[in-house]
Amino acid sequence: MPASSRHGAVPESRSRVIGGQRIALVGDAHAAGQGDPLWCLGGDNGHVKRADGLIGRVDDVARRITSAPEWPLGAAVTLGLLAVVEVAVRADESGSEPSVAMLLGLGATVPIALARVQPFAAAVLITLITLLTLAAPLPPTGAGLVALLAVLYMVGRHGPRWVTALVIVPFVGYAVGGPIDDGDQLFGVVLVVLTVAAAGLGRASKVRREAAELEASRHVVADTLLEHAARGERARIARELHDVVAHHISMIAVQAETARLATSGMPPEGAKRLLAIGDTARAALTEMRRLLGVLREDAGTENTREPQPGLQQLIELVDEARDSAGASTRLIVRGRVRPLEPGVELTAFRIVQEAMTNARRHAPGAAVDVELDFADDALHVRIRDNGPGPPENATSPRSPAGGHGLHGMQERAAAVGGTLWTGPAPVSGFLVEAQLPVATLAVTKAAE
Repeated sequence: MPASSRHGAVPESRSRVIGGQRIALVGDAHAAGQGDPLWCLGGDNGHVKRADGLIGRVDDVARRITSAPEWPLGAAVTLGLLAVVEVAVRADESGSEPSVAMLLGLGATVPIALARVQPFAAAVLITLITLLTLAAPLPPTGAGLVALLAVLYMVGRHGPRWVTALVIVPFVGYAVGGPIDDGDQLFGVVLVVLTVAAAGLGRASKVRREAAELEASRHVVADTLLEHAARGERARIARELHDVVAHHISMIAVQAETARLATSGMPPEGAKRLLAIGDTARAALTEMRRLLGVLREDAGTENTREPQPGLQQLIELVDEARDSAGASTRLIVRGRVRPLEPGVELTAFRIVQEAMTNARRHAPGAAVDVELDFADDALHVRIRDNGPGPPENATSPRSPAGGHGLHGMQERAAAVGGTLWTGPAPVSGFLVEAQLPVATLAVTKAAE
């Protein structure tokens, strides 16, 4: 039978894809697997919820009682006085000597004063005195039983499982082999049930608290991942808008203004339209810059107004790398050099910049060659160093700790319709190759 028919309708899981992985949002109990702390116990969902509610109420009461720092001392004094009064009343009724029973009653209650700092020690002392009382044989006081159950709950709530079991085992042994008559056997069974219940409630409270903490930590992790993914997406959008779209809008404004001023004999209405086109483009550019500022602020990136670099800045980049690294760095150009689309030039520059940073980080002192091959339909970019290359057992190509790394280079190449390959060079070192199409620009230039 399906789980939905046995336990009722299961809510639909809610998740999001972050970094290529689907993450369950822990607000959904079934998606996270930890919505109910006792969900792992199985059984009927209604019974599980009722048990969890009972444990929650017991835990709330215990938390209110133990919130005061002086509660163990107050409990020791109160239970000790109640034990003395109970022993004295019994002695008056039976006419027996109350001294031994009074000492045992105090011994079974006063150690609760250690419950806050040493719950295991308090549980051991109270357990030993309770077993001595039963072996006397004397009936334990009610105050002593309350102290025993209280420290067993504390041990179950704060201690490991083996400590809890170690304190309960003597009472199981007493119930099995201690009493002779039926009344004592029944009391032994009741005592075992009470001690197991107290320790079990403490243990269940601990599991419930740990499950709540785990759920809260998963909330924090999920929120952090979502925020990180959102910031990365905003940074990527800002970069693409600034690199490509803003340039084209600027060109629209410039060309409209140039056409209005350079075309002779243009009708006034046409000049007015061209002026409106230029004004609209400039207004759109202003709004886009304002939007980019907001996106970069949200993404935590620096808001700079410097122009985006292109292929002409590669000479400065190579010279800077040669001076800073103190190693041979060459720029090799083949083919007919010509202006390319701003997006393609920016992509090529960023790929070279990232690859050279990668080489400096992972192969310091190695010589680096940067090759640009201007073909008719594509720009071929090749960056190679003569360092040791990636380790043979590496699970992924090397990538610098900061920036977007190799993944960012692949994204940039794909954004302009190109491809990128990274890996070990044929002889030694590391190789980055990119092919960026420029056919669209060639057609545009021909049409102009």
